[in-house]
Amino acid sequence: MVKPIIVGAHYGFRDWLLQRITAVVMAVYTVLFAICALSMADSSFESWRGVFSGSFMKFATFLCFMSLFFHAWVGVRDIFMDYVKPTGVRLVLHSVVALLLIGYAGWAAQILWRL
Repeated sequence: MVKPIIVGAHYGFRDWLLQRITAVVMAVYTVLFAICALSMADSSFESWRGVFSGSFMKFATFLCFMSLFFHAWVGVRDIFMDYVKPTGVRLVLHSVVALLLIGYAGWAAQILWRL
């Protein structure tokens, strides 16, 4: 009996689908943000603060950031898995990117909810 050699993670369809879903979330948010920006009377600090004072816009912005971070994670992870062959180096790169993205998520939450 020949045992097949499995190489890579083979995330396949799940990651492809999640990439598309996160891209749609970011596209919808971009349209929403553009409508808000174009409908403001002036572009003063107070106007921008008013846009982000509501819970909906804070949540939508945070959802967009989470989608962006997950989208980036899947893309960078796949690039590392395809092109970085030494396992130790790949593990370090994965860890650094994951920690950075988690830190960016916390930073985004702090910025959004301190307004």
